[in-house]
Amino acid sequence: MIKLNINLNERSYPIYITTDYSDLKSSLDNAKINGKLVLITDSNVDKYQSQQCMDSLRKFEGEVFKYVIPAGEKSKNLDTIRDIYQYLISLKLDRNSTLVALGGGVVGDITGFAAATFLRGINFVQIPTSLLAQSDSSVGGKVGVDFNGSKNIIGAFYQPKFVYINVNTLRTLPKRELQAGLAEVVKHGIIQDAEFFDYIDYNVNKIFSFDESVLQYITKINCSIKGSVVEKDERESGLRANLNFGHTIGHAIETVMNFELLHGECVSLGMVAAFRMAQYLEMIESDLVDKVKNTLMKIGLPVKLENIDVDKVYNQMFYDKKIKGNKLTFILPRKKIGEVVQCTIDDEALIKRAIADLKE
Repeated sequence: MIKLNINLNERSYPIYITTDYSDLKSSLDNAKINGKLVLITDSNVDKYQSQQCMDSLRKFEGEVFKYVIPAGEKSKNLDTIRDIYQYLISLKLDRNSTLVALGGGVVGDITGFAAATFLRGINFVQIPTSLLAQSDSSVGGKVGVDFNGSKNIIGAFYQPKFVYINVNTLRTLPKRELQAGLAEVVKHGIIQDAEFFDYIDYNVNKIFSFDESVLQYITKINCSIKGSVVEKDERESGLRANLNFGHTIGHAIETVMNFELLHGECVSLGMVAAFRMAQYLEMIESDLVDKVKNTLMKIGLPVKLENIDVDKVYNQMFYDKKIKGNKLTFILPRKKIGEVVQCTIDDEALIKRAIADLKE
């Protein structure tokens, strides 16, 4: 088992990277967790992972319960949170209780938000089962829900007691979900580690054949990159915004397309648009755009969207929770892979040109 630490003073916590659930009880013991446990998962993950996870949790001394929500982004709302609150109240949970999120980013965000707000905050554990969650959303403490069509606009920063990553959960994912998760993996290479970007490109086939050593290495580097950023900027006042590379346009596409595309697919499109924008601003050469597009295509991620509505995507970006002073901030590559810079851009024609290029 690989162990990393996220150092945030009294909110510090470990990330465990392993290949099964056998160390889950000892991880709970190390975190000094006792009291009632509630596993929250979704209807898809419940079919494939809940039994093994619950078997391991039942070795825990306290009472263990399970709550299943409908799978999908459309469950990520305040109605689901209300239903969870009602269930937790029925169990007579106290502040010593713990919510355990077993699932992808939606489950993690919902469970974390419920934990942050129930009884003004109870224990929270992340067991991410998707590559997207293992590489990105489970680390850093961002939790929340969508509201009135805007993604993640209601939420909090709330750190888990620990993150437990069983890389073999990826075997149960549809290939499209695995491909989508790799978008965030690629993102980490682009913003901070060119060697990691090349490693992903070289090992795409091993990733899709579930090579345990490759999956554990990728998870370790992902969590190290994201963890180092979160340690320096927990609440996204500066450096942490770099993790939003590809997300400003990506989130807008996701919303405008009514979540028909997966989050990682939208991030892939957003990254391509960001590279195009940087090219037009003469921050990078065109060959770098092609290099990134080729890696994304090798993975099976979209690099174009023929039916994109440029005006709708542009207007949706102004509902982004990261907007400041009605101006859009973009994370753009500079000179090479592994280096990005934050840019405030109010050139509407430039932004729309980069979006429109996704049609080609």
